[in-house]
Amino acid sequence: MISINQAESCVEIIRDRGLTGEIDIAMVLGTGLGSLAEALDDALIIPYADLPGFPAGTISGHAGRMVIGTQEGTRVAYLQGRSPYYESGDPATMFTPLETLQKLGAQCVVLTNSAGSCRADIAPGTLALITDHINFNGQNPLLGTGGDHGFVSLVDAYDPRLIRRFKHAGAATGTALSEAVYMWFSGPSFETAAEIRMARTLGADVVGMSTVPEVIIARRLGLRVAALSMITNFATGVMGGHPTHGDTKDMALKGSVGLKRLVRAFLRTREDAWGAPTRPT
Repeated sequence: MISINQAESCVEIIRDRGLTGEIDIAMVLGTGLGSLAEALDDALIIPYADLPGFPAGTISGHAGRMVIGTQEGTRVAYLQGRSPYYESGDPATMFTPLETLQKLGAQCVVLTNSAGSCRADIAPGTLALITDHINFNGQNPLLGTGGDHGFVSLVDAYDPRLIRRFKHAGAATGTALSEAVYMWFSGPSFETAAEIRMARTLGADVVGMSTVPEVIIARRLGLRVAALSMITNFATGVMGGHPTHGDTKDMALKGSVGLKRLVRAFLRTREDAWGAPTRPT
């Protein structure tokens, strides 16, 4: 596991750059979705390169910055980009970023990604609210942690209260939100038609190359989790799907306007209390 001292060092750096108080909520932005961090009040921007243990990503569509500011009266920390498993072969690369967010006071994290649809009725350009996942890749970021710390329950891994809040936000903005089971493939190659048929048989609605390790890490840290997929393409073999990274970025950018509107409404939705997270002992 990545050293806890890295997260403590990151917190010290962020405090030295001017952050006071605690953040309320954190968001991890997937491929092409970095523009969600724009237009924050009193924004503090720190490149990942300045934070030990943060990923040095190489994939286009990931800016590699932490942006902290106020949005809809809420202190929000955005991570513009992640380090997917396929870049390093290490599923735990996002441990330090997520632990840093926890130490800054975050009680929950919203994970976003670009995903392919296995279903004709979940079309590119729409949003899907992830309600569960299938770890087809088989890797786990808690491997090698030792002791009892790796035995993390994933019951309600995607927090029901946060799901309700997003549904309220969707209704308020007229945003259609499909509910979906997400299957994690390692990438970076896109899935074959046979693999997508298998995914559908096993119960997956959408597929992607990220998110699942972050969910597991977040639950280990006691963070509550919600996750949204921007559907950027039909998966191979579905409605003529022929996914490419370029198309993924382009569609994510086009869909980010609706996602921004949804996120702002989510931050305004107060009827469901955040609730206290279960911190690890």
